[in-house]
Amino acid sequence: MITHDIIVVGGGLAGLRAALEAHLRGADVAVISKVHPIRSHSVAAQGGINASLGKDDSWEAHALDTVKGSDYLADQDAVEVMCRDAPGRVLEMEHWGTLFSRTPDGHIAQRPFGGAGFPRTCYAGDRTGHNLLHTLHEQVMRAGVKIYLEWLVTRLVVDKGRCTGLIAMHTPSSKLEVFGAKATVLATGGYGRIYQRSTNAIINRGYGISLAYHAGVPLQDMEFVQFHPTTLLGSNILMTEGARGEGGYLYNKLHERFMSIYAHDMMELAPRDIVARSIQTEIDEGRGFEGGYVHLDITHLGEKKIEERLGGIRQISIDFAGIDPVKEPIPVQPGQHYSMGGVPCDVNGATPLDGLYAAGECACVSVHGANRLGGNSLLETIVFGKRAGEHAAGYVAGIAMPGESPYLDELDREKEAISQLMGEGGENFAVVRDELRSVMQQDVGVFRNRTGLQRAVDTVRMLRERGRNVRVKSSATSFNFELLNAIELKGMLELGQVIAEGALVREESRGAHYRTDFLERDDEQWLKHTLAYYAPVGPRLEYKDVTITQFQPKKREY
Repeated sequence: MITHDIIVVGGGLAGLRAALEAHLRGADVAVISKVHPIRSHSVAAQGGINASLGKDDSWEAHALDTVKGSDYLADQDAVEVMCRDAPGRVLEMEHWGTLFSRTPDGHIAQRPFGGAGFPRTCYAGDRTGHNLLHTLHEQVMRAGVKIYLEWLVTRLVVDKGRCTGLIAMHTPSSKLEVFGAKATVLATGGYGRIYQRSTNAIINRGYGISLAYHAGVPLQDMEFVQFHPTTLLGSNILMTEGARGEGGYLYNKLHERFMSIYAHDMMELAPRDIVARSIQTEIDEGRGFEGGYVHLDITHLGEKKIEERLGGIRQISIDFAGIDPVKEPIPVQPGQHYSMGGVPCDVNGATPLDGLYAAGECACVSVHGANRLGGNSLLETIVFGKRAGEHAAGYVAGIAMPGESPYLDELDREKEAISQLMGEGGENFAVVRDELRSVMQQDVGVFRNRTGLQRAVDTVRMLRERGRNVRVKSSATSFNFELLNAIELKGMLELGQVIAEGALVREESRGAHYRTDFLERDDEQWLKHTLAYYAPVGPRLEYKDVTITQFQPKKREY
């Protein structure tokens, strides 16, 4: 049995920031991750991180843009915390070594992003997440924080109403191990890979969220799934919002800048949900190009500016589409990108389960509500990662480590559960997984309606039954990825069911949740958060009020 005061699950930005803060406050903390930290999905964030650094900007303006962008479902007290903390966290990362792009007079450069009233998105070319992640990893290594690499956490240990650690499988050996902790921080990212088209890394299957779900923690607002407007045709690699922030245009096959129809004032820099629906409408109504895409055109920016500010986008376009955006437009289509929902927690990361914290995309604070603004996800990781690490360090200071017996009981249960996955016959995990991805893409996507959502609910329920019969034929004891995929599939199926059932019940259009059979936002009935509690047959849905402070709900216009 391995013990630490605090174990952080996940080595991305939120996890590393939480671990570093807990260490700086004197706690014995370790990070456990299924990949090396610099392979975490945070590295893929491109466009930037928001902070009100400009002399004409303010945290209040940032908060208003965030709340409006959320379609008024964000908890405004949490938004205020994030926007107040933003400048300090960004400057802290700069002082630790993040190489932000600069203005001619040496200040951190900021670009316009969708839904923002000011150019407040700080950036490092178009590799902002990459730069931030390497900076934090260096700081964690410098601090000597222990990192357990290539471990998949398979179960949280709960004893007498408190999370006291976890069970994890070591990928190189398939060995199960007990990790005891006074506090556990989930920072496991999103679940994009339950969709057919996603910008997310292969590792983003949402298993960390399902761990909390099984431990009795409800999931919040899972029906709100963000589709990024511009992903590269074929591979669905992210084409950063920064391309439009730098002045890129969107054209249909008639060479019309169609965003003038949908968001006359902000055009291509309307919030993501609006731009994604606009692109999908152009495609669905026959004004897209054959194959289902539109053009993102940055050719007019010139080679010098593209290479300086969008060099990564240029390289990706050349490598994965055979297109040089200096010379020709990029074919793009909407793709799943981000989860606004997740494990509910307060502004200090504390979840409803004593001893369990959450931060980053797997968490729901809620600062994004029904739709996240670009540039706020990177910000969320370092603001709430720090706060979770700080609060967890204070929490564990006066607590003793529990005894061994609860851990050993959970270890026996997990060994039995995994042994039941092994054997010949049964279902193949890949077949069930691909059917899940297909129905989520088709029926729980950019546009939704009762018929499609009911079909998705019925299909996912059926797939969950088939998932119980998945069998792992490989007996490899080293890097048995068939086994790892089978374990994570069960969590993917559960999240798919929560998303589909929450979307079916919510009879309104709000942010990224757009019902073609309920076109208007309904504040009287639906200005509330969804809570999905685990039950063997499927989620039990409850609701709670949204926290409103200074910004009363209004119609969103851009």
